[in-house]
Amino acid sequence: MGVSAPIYSPLQEDNSLGEQDSREWSIRVRLARQRRTMLDLTALSYLVDSGLLLIYGLAGMIPLTAGFGFAACGLTAVAGYRVLLGAGICTRWPEHVWVIPQIIIHSAVLVAFAWVYPEVGFLFMCSLFVMCSFAALRATLREAITDWCLIALAVGALLMFGDRPLSLPQGTSFERFIAVVVLIAAFGRSLYLGTLSAALRDKLYRRSVELKQAYDKIEELAELDELTGALNRRSIMRTLDDQLDSARRGGEPLSIALIDLDWFKRINDVFGHPTGDEVLKTFAISIFANIRTADRFGRYGGEEFLLILPQTAQPDAAFILERLRMIVGDLDWSAFSDGMQVTLSAGIATLESGETPDALLARADAALYQAKELGRNRIALANADVDIGRTDCLPPYIRIDA
Repeated sequence: MGVSAPIYSPLQEDNSLGEQDSREWSIRVRLARQRRTMLDLTALSYLVDSGLLLIYGLAGMIPLTAGFGFAACGLTAVAGYRVLLGAGICTRWPEHVWVIPQIIIHSAVLVAFAWVYPEVGFLFMCSLFVMCSFAALRATLREAITDWCLIALAVGALLMFGDRPLSLPQGTSFERFIAVVVLIAAFGRSLYLGTLSAALRDKLYRRSVELKQAYDKIEELAELDELTGALNRRSIMRTLDDQLDSARRGGEPLSIALIDLDWFKRINDVFGHPTGDEVLKTFAISIFANIRTADRFGRYGGEEFLLILPQTAQPDAAFILERLRMIVGDLDWSAFSDGMQVTLSAGIATLESGETPDALLARADAALYQAKELGRNRIALANADVDIGRTDCLPPYIRIDA
């Protein structure tokens, strides 16, 4: 029984492209929503200052038209950017690209009104400070320095060349009350920006945690064989190199075993590939459940697996593998299909002085080949004697010179 190869369909590529376009579109929508929220907050800030200017205008301190003019200038700037956003022009570039133009426009509005109405100029300076704090959340370091230089020049020119000093009326109780309202409004907006900054930090922290978890998951998946959960070939080979280096440094024995499921191709042909996959999974689980914590187990290729046994001489390795052979053979494989029986063969090699990983694997592979040649369902040892006294209750081992 075979499994037919998957048929490629252009619809798969179309679906992939569609999902990518959908993700990009959702990102653009989210960014546009964030930009609209920021514009709404900017417009609200202009309305608050315009309301305060109207109060000063009603009190006769400045012309009544100052409040309406300030609202018109500020809201026009916000509306212009909103038109660009609605047309999709702003979405073509990152948010920070638009920081400097916006700051230049809003700073020009604030400085110009402070120049024309210096008797309430402190109100505009408070708003300028709030705007700089807001820009700091969006600008890059280079843009922040550029904005700082431009605002410093504008405010410096205002203070140096203005014919009247910037002030905030406080001559009467009413004027002091309005001054308190101006400061409270400035403090409130600054605190709100602080909470917004904290929320952004928390969001970035959560995103970094999620990304780290996703990265760890990818790393884990990259290390493991998808079907069996054992280490994949690349990972088990890297582990073998590390274990060999450690064994050489510590002068400790190290053994490896190449394990092969006997007649696995027949299992696939007779019972089907899905059943064969379940056999591989069950086999891997059984091995994991019966090896030591320090041992490393990986899929070497197909139905062949590599077991690394640190600090293990060949007699102990033979005992471990014979135990695993009996455990696998005694499992009730008929649960998958009537009449099914699964056994393993293994070739064991123990590290010799100056031996390379490839040479060690070659000896283990030769021992495995010999175990297959002599009938399968047995363990073969490469170039070593076995302490039969420890294993006299088990089937005899095969010694080969490989």
